[in-house]
Amino acid sequence: MMHSLSLFIGRRFSKAKHRNKLVSFISMSSMMGISVGVMVIIIGLSAMNGFERELQNRVLSVIPHAQLAGVEAPIKTWREMQKTAEMNPNVVAGAPYVMFTGLLEKGANLKPVQIRGIDPVQEKKISSISDYVLGDGWKTLVPGKSAVVLGKGIADALGVKVGDWLTVMVPSPDPELKLRAPKRIRLQVTGILSLGGQVDHGLALIPIADAQAYQNMGDAVSGVALKLTDPLNARAVVREVGYTLKEYVYLNNWTQEYGFLYRDIQMVRAIMYIVMVLVIGVACFNIVSTLMMAVKDRAGDIAVLRTMGAKDRLIRSIFIWHGLLSGLLGSVLGSIAGCLVALNLTEIVGAIEKLTGHHFLSGDIYFVDFLPTQLHVSDVLMVSITAVVLSLLATWYPSQRACKLQPASVLSAK
Repeated sequence: MMHSLSLFIGRRFSKAKHRNKLVSFISMSSMMGISVGVMVIIIGLSAMNGFERELQNRVLSVIPHAQLAGVEAPIKTWREMQKTAEMNPNVVAGAPYVMFTGLLEKGANLKPVQIRGIDPVQEKKISSISDYVLGDGWKTLVPGKSAVVLGKGIADALGVKVGDWLTVMVPSPDPELKLRAPKRIRLQVTGILSLGGQVDHGLALIPIADAQAYQNMGDAVSGVALKLTDPLNARAVVREVGYTLKEYVYLNNWTQEYGFLYRDIQMVRAIMYIVMVLVIGVACFNIVSTLMMAVKDRAGDIAVLRTMGAKDRLIRSIFIWHGLLSGLLGSVLGSIAGCLVALNLTEIVGAIEKLTGHHFLSGDIYFVDFLPTQLHVSDVLMVSITAVVLSLLATWYPSQRACKLQPASVLSAK
């Protein structure tokens, strides 16, 4: 009964027209500050969730989680190495590859790229890159057909499309380390890799048998790529695999090239948690100011309640509810606005890019060329609860001051 009475009076205090207009203004500004703070943090956390999702779905599902690369020469016993690596319970599958650098030439356009020779059948066991090759381009990676699948960024830079021929200049291997003219190879573009990020601008795929022939490697390969059950533990797993191998190999993992992406996402997420507390905390300071002025503005009402027998608990609860209602309303409005924007953030940013003609994320710099978003209910609840708790804490001191008002002195001053 006491709680319902304090809530009822607190709501009346919040809705009634204040004699002091400044109190009403500060109360509204505190509510809006909490709303904006909650909305911005939800949008920011959703963007971070989107980047983490794209890192998992686009990068870690396409690039090898780990690679066992030859130290001094191509690996001839790669089949035994692959079989040994796949015996590790943390390794899902392995696939051989041949990697070298080439310079693509089409007319006056030049583009340096990494050319990766793969076995399409085995590559599908460790990567979902085939899902991002447009049309039937993946099926065209047949040895002896001079086929190449180019990243979309490379194709756009060279101005080529499926069916066009281009020239590839690759270094000529020379055991005597003498300077030799690069080997020129004619390849036909049979597919386009459209991942929508950095990989599109630096990777070309060819059949592994053709790559071995271009590099005079015979049956040897550059290394064996591995898919792991837990990519985030790649460093420890690949080291464990290395101890079981007979050959000397470089133990490479995805964190060496793309690990900064994951670390940056986690760092920004941690910073946003701190910013969330600070932004909402600053808005809650307005609640303190509002309630302090409300206590002064409602001193007569408090004195009347005192003369009617109201105890400290009721007076304290009235002003706690008075301030908490602002926090609750601000939190609800901010959560609704934040969810609406977060769910449509990619489309909103895309529309702004078209309107301004400026592209915020460049595919040749970032691993995606759009702003991803993914809304988590846990984030919304966490931000909302934090805002409400901070609002509740902000009401404590003003409610204590309200309890210390003396009815006699207040009413005599009236």
